[in-house]
Amino acid sequence: MQRLYDFLRRHPTWVDGFWAVVLFGISVLGGAIVEESRGTELPALTVPVVLLLSLVVALRRRMPERMLVLALVVGVGQLIADVATLPADFALLVIVYTVAAVGARWASRLALAGGLCAAPLAQLRWFNEDVSVAANIAVMILQAVPFALAWVLGDSIRTRRAYFAQLEERAARLEKEREAQAKVAVAAERARIARELHDVVAHNVSVMVVQADGAAYVLDAAPDQAKKALETISSTGRQALAEMRRLLGVLRTGEHQEAGEYVPQPDVQQIEDLVEQCRGSGLPVDFKVEGTPRPLPSGLELTAYRIVQEALTNTRKHGGPNAGASVRLVYFDDGLGLLVEDDGKGAPHELYEEGGFDGQGHGLIGMRERVGMVGGTLDAGPRPGGGFRISVLLPLKPAH
Repeated sequence: MQRLYDFLRRHPTWVDGFWAVVLFGISVLGGAIVEESRGTELPALTVPVVLLLSLVVALRRRMPERMLVLALVVGVGQLIADVATLPADFALLVIVYTVAAVGARWASRLALAGGLCAAPLAQLRWFNEDVSVAANIAVMILQAVPFALAWVLGDSIRTRRAYFAQLEERAARLEKEREAQAKVAVAAERARIARELHDVVAHNVSVMVVQADGAAYVLDAAPDQAKKALETISSTGRQALAEMRRLLGVLRTGEHQEAGEYVPQPDVQQIEDLVEQCRGSGLPVDFKVEGTPRPLPSGLELTAYRIVQEALTNTRKHGGPNAGASVRLVYFDDGLGLLVEDDGKGAPHELYEEGGFDGQGHGLIGMRERVGMVGGTLDAGPRPGGGFRISVLLPLKPAH
């Protein structure tokens, strides 16, 4: 049965054609039997009228508007030629429903008007003189009701189909919007990972390069100092690998990594360790904390750590061999302040903007992006008398 149902759904014209043949047979054979019982012959125009009305049923879904016009023309022809109502006139009811459901709007309105006029015109044309005028009017109204109901049913189906089509369109649009949002989120995550990787690589590799150069310089004269430099390189490399493993872990799909495999995000408390690392690499850094330390949002603490890390990396790159730096961490009631200064020979502001010797890093651009993400402000530029200065204010609540 399911196969038969699917076949009929795929070939609706065959179904309509079958019912058209049935309607034709009932109308012609039934009319012939009735006329024979009366001792009269079937009117000559009956067969053409029945054939055309059956054609309306057969092709109603293929060309509803044209079949509506054909049905109206045949109906008017019936009135003029005095061909009494037949079972085939049921095609008028069918075409009214079909046009209301799938036809053009003008055709739907025309079908409603034609259907409501069909019964009164037929009643007036073949007026029953055996009953009263009131009875004829009642019959006229009763015959018009099916046409009105057929039109209402077809129009409601049209509305329902339009509603479901709108829901499908809306679902498709939402799906596209979700895909677009997912792409934006992926791009933002990639940018974040790029910033993190830049900070990790730029800082740790620069420390390793400085230590390696120092170890090579004092390898023969001071083996103990060279050994200490190599140990610093080893520990810095391990730290860099751990952070890179954590960052690259988010790019893996379909893998379940243990939580302990990745190190936590750096915070404000680790700035002191960062300063000690820089001191160990040969960069004198004065570190001071003002105000009362307290827990801060993780995003704000990570931003503060990365700002100090990038600033000290730039000092090591551009400050020269005798440069020194100072880091001030100030706790306010409504935020956190950072002041990183160096007294080195400095570098053009544009080089700091590019961020590094190869011009491919983030530098101050990356700093501004980080600070902007938490609603803070950044002021950077050369110091009077030499060196560079970076001042940052990170509010607890981003400004709207």
